[in-house]
Amino acid sequence: MNLLIFDCGETNIRHAYWNNNQLEQRGTFKTPSTWEQLKQDFLTIYESSQKTINGIALSVPGSVNKEKQRIEGNTTISYLLGFNIFAELEELFGLPVTIENDINCAGMAEFYLGAAKDTQDAVFVSMGNEISGTLFLKGQIHKGIHLYGGHFGLMYLNNGNNFSELATPVQMAFRYCKRMGLDPAEKNSAAVFALAKTEDRIAKEEVNNFYEYFAQGLWNIQFSYDPELIVLGTATSEDNDLEELLDEINQRLLQKLTANGIVDFVPKIVTSQGGKFANLIGAAANFFARQQGEA
Repeated sequence: MNLLIFDCGETNIRHAYWNNNQLEQRGTFKTPSTWEQLKQDFLTIYESSQKTINGIALSVPGSVNKEKQRIEGNTTISYLLGFNIFAELEELFGLPVTIENDINCAGMAEFYLGAAKDTQDAVFVSMGNEISGTLFLKGQIHKGIHLYGGHFGLMYLNNGNNFSELATPVQMAFRYCKRMGLDPAEKNSAAVFALAKTEDRIAKEEVNNFYEYFAQGLWNIQFSYDPELIVLGTATSEDNDLEELLDEINQRLLQKLTANGIVDFVPKIVTSQGGKFANLIGAAANFFARQQGEA
């Protein structure tokens, strides 16, 4: 079965074909300013295909309400909100269409084909400009009654500040610049991580705080949900950064387990495998899961 997949972002739309569990003929075009133009761009890609297409799968920003067949909540593409987008796209293509939130797509890439593929209960945690993620319960995605399941970044951690405010590299770099009297554009998170390995005391403090808050957030997720596995992904860091983060988090979680007298298990945390095309892969996974009644 061949699928045509679109990953809709604020700046660019990625697209590819999915055939035999592989992405083929990947491409990108600029996100247009109107829904009518986006539909035309979709149709141009579809009509230029030399393949027989059996379905369309989308990854989008925003909460996807499958019952009401529309996108809700916060989204970086505002014209996607508030109408039956499923019906319009099914009419446009004359094919079955599935649509899922972009973070959930990245999570589904891990659950069905990546680091969590052999689990039933798992959590995907995505760290970018904010923290979000996906919950999987008994082999199915769990969004909650209000579609806020997985919005981990909203959890309060300290003094009225939430997980996203305290434990993203972007916010860590912002706090460093503020303490140093610098313009926030002068030092990004990579620069602050590098400075923390020198004698820069402020950088060391801010990086330590970042690791500690991130460990606290994962601790809360683990003991709220008790999954088999937590998968860490990021839209902003390289793999080696994730591995360093993982080492720090594991050390801090072990310390917290010891302090709380918990000796019967250690949280299992791994890094993601989907890479920069995770949303495309997950959109395909969502299509097949929907066909089988799993999503």
